[in-house]
Amino acid sequence: MAKQILHQKIKIRDYGGFLALMTRGLPPIGLEVGTSNLRIVKLKHSPQLSIAAFSMIKAPVGAVAEGEVVDVEAVSASLARLARNAGLKGKRVVVGVSNQKVVIRLIELPFMDKEELKRSIRYQVQEFIPISVEETILDFQIVKEFRNESDDQFMEVLLVAAQKDMIRQTVLAVEKAGLKPDAIDVSSFALIRSLLSKPPSVLDEEAGSDGDVVALVNIGSGVTDIALAEMGIPRFVRVTPLAGNSFTTAVSEELSISFAEAEELKIQIGLPDENNGFSKTQPENKEAKAQKALEKESLKFATEIRRSFDYYLAQTPHPKKIDQIILSGGGANLKNLPQLLEKEFQTKIELSQLLQHLKVAQGISREEIEREEASLAIPVGLALRGLR
Repeated sequence: MAKQILHQKIKIRDYGGFLALMTRGLPPIGLEVGTSNLRIVKLKHSPQLSIAAFSMIKAPVGAVAEGEVVDVEAVSASLARLARNAGLKGKRVVVGVSNQKVVIRLIELPFMDKEELKRSIRYQVQEFIPISVEETILDFQIVKEFRNESDDQFMEVLLVAAQKDMIRQTVLAVEKAGLKPDAIDVSSFALIRSLLSKPPSVLDEEAGSDGDVVALVNIGSGVTDIALAEMGIPRFVRVTPLAGNSFTTAVSEELSISFAEAEELKIQIGLPDENNGFSKTQPENKEAKAQKALEKESLKFATEIRRSFDYYLAQTPHPKKIDQIILSGGGANLKNLPQLLEKEFQTKIELSQLLQHLKVAQGISREEIEREEASLAIPVGLALRGLR
């Protein structure tokens, strides 16, 4: 089980571990602490799965940097307002983390039973993670057991290592807001939970490793989560800072305008329509220059995704391919981005469509939910962890 540091006095508390798609007894309330936005979603299942509460507010400027809480007081004040706006009666939440201080690896270790691995995990994994084991919270699950060519018994283990200080900052902000973080979850696992139709448990040892490979790409403002899953099982997870704000910054720098102006222009014009082709000549007017900057950034983004795909595919023992790419997050709404990525990857690109499977309870603005649909994949996935 993962342990988290809660306070400066080093009080240790059990949060139930990172690695479970569903956990009995957890609240069906997901809290996403994003770089630009804070979101909370409560689900209910009576009789159909539906959104029972939802609220979203802007994160304080600079208080969350690339998915990491850097100003506890500012974030906690906003989270308290977020919870009030959602009308929550309960205070228990599942909180997502997504930044470059969370490391997820699939590793191979000599076979041992689970209890022995628990006792020795800190001595087994240092070579696989870029930060000191003493500075991390570790969690793991055994994916499968196998024998190598010499008939030695090994096991494949999914390892999560999260930096303690980063987790502590997040937990402090949530607790100071009057909320109780019952579980800390990895946002990429929440994506798998919400976007794949019939996921088994995060690591179903009976599921095996064959089958279609689905790529989930959640484009937030500060970070992009990339998760590759086979039969609902995470096989590769990566977080990159190349995200929605990168596109806005590209426009801002190209036109020498403010970030806010660039964000508005980005939303308004988007990428060029692929039917008209992507211009290779130097444009002159403001809109065309902005689209040129967005196109350049989009191609850079596609290269970043392809690099992750290629790394994963190079590690697999059997030839595989990416069968499907599902986009989510606010950045997925960039006009014509799916078409550009489909052209680059020659693979079917889909936008997340959570509302095909979710109802919206009375008293909640369906118009707002529809507007935010692409951004709900992570908070809905967090809430699903506690719903069986």
